[in-house]
Amino acid sequence: MAHLSAPRYVLGEITEPYDAVKGWRERAEALQMAPVAELWGWGRIRRTERDTADLAVASGRATIAAAGVDPDDIDDLYLCSTAFPTSIEAQADFAARVVRGLGLRRAAVTGISLGRCANLLLALRAAGAAVDSGQTRTALVVTADRIEHEPDRIENFALFSDGAASCLVTADERGEGFRIAAAAAAQDLAEGGRSGQISADLAVAVNERLHRATGVAPGDIARVLHNNLYLPLVSLKEAQAGFAPHQLHLDNITRFGHCFGADPLINLADLADAGALRDGAPYLLASSVPGIRAAVLLHRHAPTRTPQ
Repeated sequence: MAHLSAPRYVLGEITEPYDAVKGWRERAEALQMAPVAELWGWGRIRRTERDTADLAVASGRATIAAAGVDPDDIDDLYLCSTAFPTSIEAQADFAARVVRGLGLRRAAVTGISLGRCANLLLALRAAGAAVDSGQTRTALVVTADRIEHEPDRIENFALFSDGAASCLVTADERGEGFRIAAAAAAQDLAEGGRSGQISADLAVAVNERLHRATGVAPGDIARVLHNNLYLPLVSLKEAQAGFAPHQLHLDNITRFGHCFGADPLINLADLADAGALRDGAPYLLASSVPGIRAAVLLHRHAPTRTPQ
């Protein structure tokens, strides 16, 4: 059974209020959004002057250090981003920079991009399956993204920050962490265009698959660690999926908004650092984008204690 450990993240080093985003009012008007911060959960954003590779390295190093793992023992790197370089040469350079920055000398690299802000959970699903099938024992999963054009920070579904998140997926239990109980994804690519809507039906289908695999129903989930989309959108779509308000984690929406695919792992790491997770309880990492829902069901386990 695969285990997840050492969730870590980094955010853009520059903190700004939402109304410091260049052209924010014009952008909101173009998107037909009322300029009411409290309605959407507009708060602060985190912006970086680093590039995506630097963000990936910073987060991955934090995970490696927290786990106390030797980079030479990492078999696979799952590297996620919504916007890899377009040329083959630039892609190779990007991957090489991340691998060198993390000190990985023998890890095989798999790039994941087409899932958009579900990339991280699709990577976790693949890494968990590779561990369970015996293809690998230790995988590092890293996602990193940044906004290139400042007005694009405001979309009709989220306010974007720059950031990265990472974790280990391993065959062995490594101290405090989580057992990956199951993972599932559902797609309807006909609904995946720019004008498509987030589908509650896909979320329900994923919940049903997880329930069949584990016996854990939506009402059993201690917390849902979802994407940090706008408050009314998250609340509505997760309610339609079968989750109650007390199961959601909404705090980070106003703290720094939506960090692409990194949100579920960021939210998990924050709750872990706050001591808000219960041993043995089920937690759901979940991401929805138009046409895709992906989720990973975790059971928390406390550090293994050696008898005195």
